[in-house]
Amino acid sequence: MAMTPRERVKAVLNHNIPDRVPIVLGVSNATGIKMKPYQGLKKLLGVIAADDYIYDWLELGTAKVDEKTMRRLHSDVRGVLDRFPKDVQERNRTRELHSPCIDDWGTGQIEIEPGVWFPGYHPLAKATTVEELESYTGWPDMDDPYRVAEASEIARKLHTENQYGIMATPWLMFPFERAFGLQGMDTFLMNLAVYPEFSEVLLRKNLDLIKRHLDHFLAAVDGYIDIIKIGDDLGTQDRLMISPKMYRRMLKPLHAELIAFIKERTGAKVFFHTDGDVFNLVPDFIEIGVDILNPIQTSAGKMANLEELKAKYGKDLVFCGAVDTQHILPNGTPEEVRQEVKRVMEILGDGGGFMVASVHTIMHEVPPENILAMVDAVEEFGYYPLG
Repeated sequence: MAMTPRERVKAVLNHNIPDRVPIVLGVSNATGIKMKPYQGLKKLLGVIAADDYIYDWLELGTAKVDEKTMRRLHSDVRGVLDRFPKDVQERNRTRELHSPCIDDWGTGQIEIEPGVWFPGYHPLAKATTVEELESYTGWPDMDDPYRVAEASEIARKLHTENQYGIMATPWLMFPFERAFGLQGMDTFLMNLAVYPEFSEVLLRKNLDLIKRHLDHFLAAVDGYIDIIKIGDDLGTQDRLMISPKMYRRMLKPLHAELIAFIKERTGAKVFFHTDGDVFNLVPDFIEIGVDILNPIQTSAGKMANLEELKAKYGKDLVFCGAVDTQHILPNGTPEEVRQEVKRVMEILGDGGGFMVASVHTIMHEVPPENILAMVDAVEEFGYYPLG
C-alpha cells in the first residue's frame, strides 16, 4: 500500500521497511541545491518561481526550492529553519555592495569572485589564550525571539498538514566548525595540538551557545518535527581531520552532551552530518546516540565500502546520502546517474534504513538533467522489494 511521504520517512526512521526509499532533497544546506542548478532545473521544468535562498541568505548560495519543484523532485521532506537575529539580518541587507557578509558570531564570508562567497573572515584568527576569548565582544545573542518565531509557525503548519517528513535545520549547530569560522580551519587544527587548553575552552564556549539557541529552537518546534540536523565535518578525502584519540578526548564528549541535550527535549531523530572518510568513527557516533548518518561520501576512503558499512552498522543507523556529487552527478550521463542511484539503494536500502540524498549540496556544475535522473531513478528502482 502506498504511503504518504511522512509515513515513508517515519517508517525508515523507526527501522521499518517503507513502500519506497525516501528522498531527502532541498531542505537544508547539506541536502540542498545551489542557485545555478536550481535555475536550470526551473527552466527545464517550465516552473516560474522566485530565486529565493534558504535562511534568507544570498551569500550562502543555496536555493529555497519552490513547492512545485519540490513535488517534481519527489522530495519526501520539508524543512524548518531558523534565522539570524533581526539586527544582523538588517545590517547585511544594507551593507556596502560586495563587502564581507558578517554573521551573528562575527565570522563572515568574502566575495572571491562576482556572486561567489567563501567563509574567509575569522575574527579570532590570532587568539591563543583564554583571556582573548573572554574579551571577545562578537559572541552571538541566542535569546532574540526573531530567530525562532518563523520556525515555530512553519513547523506547526507542516505538522497540521501531515504530508511530509519534517526536518529541522537550525544553522550550523557544529561546535568544531564554529571554531573553524572563528579562527580559520588550519589555525584551529594547529591550536588543538599546540594550545589544547585554549581549544577546549573555545569548543566549550561554542557548545554552550549552541545549546542556548537549541533550547529556544526546540521549545518553538517541539512536537512538530521528525528530524533535527546537527554535526561537524570530521573527515577528509581519505582520512580523519584529527586522530580518533583526539576526537574521543576533545570532541566526542561535546557531541554526546549535545545529543543528550536534544533528546531530553524532543522525540525527533538526530541527523548527524559529517563529510569525508569518517568510517573509523561510526561506532562512536552510534554510542553517543546518532540516529541518522549523512552524507555517506562514497568518494572518500572507506566510506566507499557501502557493503561493509551496511553490514556492520545498518541495524543501528539510518543512512542518508550516498549519491556522489564529486564525479557522478556533475560529470556522469543521466544513465550513469540512474545506475549509481540503483546501486546505492540496493546496498544501503536493503531491509530499509536508507534515505536517498546527494552527498552534500548539489553544486553549480551539476546539470539539471542529472538531478531529475537521480530522483526519477528512485521512482523507478526504489520501491520494495528492491532489486
